[in-house]
Amino acid sequence: MLLALDVGNTQIFAGVFRDDDVVAKFRGTSCNATADEFGTFFKNAIRENGIDPKEITEVAICSVVPDLLYTLRHMAIKYFGIEPFLLQGGVKTGLNIKYKNPLEVGADRIANSIAATAMFPDRNLIIVDLGTATTFCAVSRNKEYLGGLILPGLRISMEALATRTAKLPRVEIMKPPELVGKSTVDSIQSGLYYSNLLAIKGIAAKIKEEYFGGDALVLGTGGFSKLFEGAELFDKVLADLVLTGTAMAARMNKERAKK
Repeated sequence: MLLALDVGNTQIFAGVFRDDDVVAKFRGTSCNATADEFGTFFKNAIRENGIDPKEITEVAICSVVPDLLYTLRHMAIKYFGIEPFLLQGGVKTGLNIKYKNPLEVGADRIANSIAATAMFPDRNLIIVDLGTATTFCAVSRNKEYLGGLILPGLRISMEALATRTAKLPRVEIMKPPELVGKSTVDSIQSGLYYSNLLAIKGIAAKIKEEYFGGDALVLGTGGFSKLFEGAELFDKVLADLVLTGTAMAARMNKERAKK
């Protein structure tokens, strides 16, 4: 089995794969924990999902937090006896990356693109990942990674309002009951929700028209993507895209190493 880790700025999303199927998923805090603390957490979480940690034979890591890579690598070696695969510059991705400096593209965006192009071959894709940041990736049907956009995410926007104003509170991020709020909390929730909804809709439409002649699938992923289900924003919501892409990249490079 393969343990895939999606290391974000606020959380670590983990998945255990048996072949191509995710058999367990769990989350932990992306904090300055030690290798021992991470190792204990992952082993316990795997056991709680009915899996013997000894069944883990591969570990693959996709991280947007460089400072955690050494700790997580040490954790994988000490607690699983495995040198982990790191999704980073220089590994095989199957993509033709058109960034000016391909090494600048975030590992999570690469993982999303690997998985999406495998799931939807021969389609132009716009991948919107709603996490700490909201990112857009444009990928052609020929697996050309054209680039994208990066915006402040929902939580960053909410925290900015709360910390930079005297009277506005932190609120739960959720779909508001109506467009025009009837309280301060409702108004903030509505502002967060609809500013993101309309930004995503407008930006996706502009990318689709300017880069793909109107023909592209719009995919939603990331922790906040399910907030917009039913809003006719995405053609498909795929919460596990980074985990799937990370596992696929690990296998792709394992096959490459054998050759």
